[in-house]
Amino acid sequence: MSESDAAISIRDVVKRYAPTGSEDGDGKLALDGVSLDVPQGGIFGLLGPNGAGKSTLINIIAGMVVKTSGQVSVWGHDIDADMRNAKASIGIVPQEIVFDPFFTPFEVLENQGGMWGVAKAFRRSEELLKAVHLEDKRNAYARTLSGGMKRRLMVAKAMVHSPPILVLDEPTAGVDVELRRLLWELVCELNDSGVTVVLTTHYLEEAEQLCDRIAIINHGRLITNKPTRELVSMMSEKIVAFTLDRDIEQLPTHPAFTKTAKTGDRTIEITFDTEKVNTGEVLALVQGQGFGIEDVTTREADLEDVFVHLTSAKEAA
Repeated sequence: MSESDAAISIRDVVKRYAPTGSEDGDGKLALDGVSLDVPQGGIFGLLGPNGAGKSTLINIIAGMVVKTSGQVSVWGHDIDADMRNAKASIGIVPQEIVFDPFFTPFEVLENQGGMWGVAKAFRRSEELLKAVHLEDKRNAYARTLSGGMKRRLMVAKAMVHSPPILVLDEPTAGVDVELRRLLWELVCELNDSGVTVVLTTHYLEEAEQLCDRIAIINHGRLITNKPTRELVSMMSEKIVAFTLDRDIEQLPTHPAFTKTAKTGDRTIEITFDTEKVNTGEVLALVQGQGFGIEDVTTREADLEDVFVHLTSAKEAA
């Protein structure tokens, strides 16, 4: 992908925080030469453990943190040479709920539109309230809204200036399952309307279901950036869970087993390499070591397994 085709283009970005009380730039290295492109029109996932550098990267893109070096462009606008248009091309939904609780949702959007310099005739407050399913709360005080309504209002607030890119930083952290589902639906509706979405999340099943492409950052470095299906297919492992006919004193072993774990007195999980053995052979190997099998279930590796594998490999390196 060329830089001109990317919604966001990041090249060799480094961020080193200065030590407390110093400006010599020899403090914590938060980002270490990150380069990636966010394609236009998709839902892009940015994943990583706590402290990996995700929020630092988002804040650099949003113009809230100054990078140490490197280049970032947003919708074709370099953030150093043309910060005004770069900022206008992106809407940020932070983790924190930030608006005046004594304004109504309509007033929140009108005020935000005014701060962006959107003329009254071109403001979309009514349209946005309808898009986030809050039209019936138009004149209620924002403080009276439920947690889910406040989250949806934050999305509308980020869209008042009609940016082509929407960044959601942990939008479903600490919310219940039903609210997460509603937010997922809203994100997909925005994406269907042509908005490029960047999503950071700790919920790997969320990323796997929503994102077309996923990048993983660990210790400030990009460790992978691939289409979601390709990323999941990287794992050649499969997991099989057994219920055996007696208490387990010694776990079955075999060179093709990458992991064997006891999950109960009579239950175990075996992770194996599908390029070396198949499920039938694993069953035969377990039975061959004297175990009777009362029940068995299998599952393929998912994004969580890939995430753990990649970040663990990076830790080991």
